[in-house]
Amino acid sequence: MKMNLLFVAIAISLASCSKNPVTGRSQLSLVPESQVQHMAVEQYQSFLSQNKVLNASIDKDAAMVRRVGQRIATAITNYAREKGLTKELEGYKWEYNLVESKEANAWCMPGGKIVVYTGLLPITQNEAALAVVVGHEVAHAIGKHGSERMSQGLIQQMGGVALSVAMSNKPAATQDLFMTAYGVGSNVGVMLPFSRSNESEADHWGLLFTAMAGYNPQEAIPLWERMAAASGGNRPPEFLSTHPAEQSRIENLKKWMPEALKYYKPVTK
Repeated sequence: MKMNLLFVAIAISLASCSKNPVTGRSQLSLVPESQVQHMAVEQYQSFLSQNKVLNASIDKDAAMVRRVGQRIATAITNYAREKGLTKELEGYKWEYNLVESKEANAWCMPGGKIVVYTGLLPITQNEAALAVVVGHEVAHAIGKHGSERMSQGLIQQMGGVALSVAMSNKPAATQDLFMTAYGVGSNVGVMLPFSRSNESEADHWGLLFTAMAGYNPQEAIPLWERMAAASGGNRPPEFLSTHPAEQSRIENLKKWMPEALKYYKPVTK
């Protein structure tokens, strides 16, 4: 019986792979983007209503988060237009919020729904480093990594049923799957892990998005060094619980740096 289920899962996986137009990688896709964006709007508003959101009009850190988010969103929109990829941003209605929390974390839901936690700011320390983190998280969304993980969850937990069926038959379980796939709330410790290819793509494209937005991508190196040091040999920050900061990551960032610097044009104030 287990073997039969394994064959079914493999068959579903093979039949449901598609090529991501931005990254060029083939990935599992059981989850329509329009549906996860709809779920994102609901879950994003629910999350914000249950947490303290800092007002960007009066809080300088919240204003910085909004500024970073807007610049990266603009850079990605321009890049998509230049490359004929505007369809990949259909339904995107960008939002950027800073939430009061001791957790060192950030995430981006489908459709550009961004949250940064205040606990991350002592590690980022400056606006360019924050842009590296936001760029990284947005790259996960553009790369549809959360949808990929959610698709894996639908196969593992629900036998590969369509998202609409899962929502009808098991709405609570499907919402939990969405939250863990995108790392929202307090369940980061049980979050479905990003694959090595997901992390590599987010690092690479996040670095490029950072540079396109006019932030110095070289801030990525000391940022990830601080991220690694923040663990202090104990439990790592929530951001690192699913975003390993091993030396190979820094070496890859150095390898990609010349490419990123080609996009880097400092914004004059």
